[in-house]
Amino acid sequence: MTTPHFDRRDFKGYGATPPHPHWPGNAKLAVSFVVNVEEGAELSIGDGDERNESVHEIVEHVPAVPDLCMESHFAYGTRAGYWRIAALLERFGVPATFSACARALERAPWLAQDVISRGHEISAHSYRWEQHHSMKPAQERAVIARTVEAIRSACGMRPVGWHTRSSSSVNTRRLLIEEGGFLYDSDAYDDDIPRIETVDGVAHVVLPYAFDTNDMRFTNNGGFVFPEDFARYCMGAFDQLRAEGKTLPRMLSIGLHLRMIGRPGRIAGLEFLLRQMTAHDDIWFARRCDIARHWRARMGLAE
Repeated sequence: MTTPHFDRRDFKGYGATPPHPHWPGNAKLAVSFVVNVEEGAELSIGDGDERNESVHEIVEHVPAVPDLCMESHFAYGTRAGYWRIAALLERFGVPATFSACARALERAPWLAQDVISRGHEISAHSYRWEQHHSMKPAQERAVIARTVEAIRSACGMRPVGWHTRSSSSVNTRRLLIEEGGFLYDSDAYDDDIPRIETVDGVAHVVLPYAFDTNDMRFTNNGGFVFPEDFARYCMGAFDQLRAEGKTLPRMLSIGLHLRMIGRPGRIAGLEFLLRQMTAHDDIWFARRCDIARHWRARMGLAE
């Protein structure tokens, strides 16, 4: 049996003395909206994958045949949900990071181009919508390279950010740094403030993400039923962090999905959230690439 390395995990972080972010405009809080684009990248036997994705509006386990129900649930995101979300972000003037699986953008290059034309960021969410925890280094290296090239081909720009579905591998961050073009990753859920991690002598930005302030909780008994559930919970986090920001500003990540919050019965939650948040003039709404660049500069590091 392998002996655990107890020094691998950091339970202290910044402790009682985190650095002051000095967000632009002396903002009390940096807010990052992350729109996940996974439609068409979910595992599907009908697409030649090894199994069907079981998580959508419900949890089903369809045998080894094409799952037309699941495929249709995912397709809603690009056919209808995207336009509602994009329109709201534009209406309130809020920039976002679209965390996109590369296979999804291969199938919807028009979406990638529309995202860029609106001034948003496209970051990488792997090639397929899958976990990386069991990938061997050679396989994962190839997946990362394929992801970068597919996104570049779809929108004309390479991604500088990365986020793995759920669990990354022990090699993911090292391989991202090895690839050479990634500014940050969001494979962490352990803080309300960015940090620099040095891997193989390279300083790399880690921007923590969140599963609680996330519309994924509308599915799988996650606790959100009505649009007000999502809006109230996220506003609770916003109000708390903004209050703390009077002395020490933090960062708030809000996760969205085209096929989830984009539904007509849920979109009002996002509209309420955007209206309430943008009513404050002491908030920095930022793409994750901008937060990462700011953090590197704040820490005295060149990009």
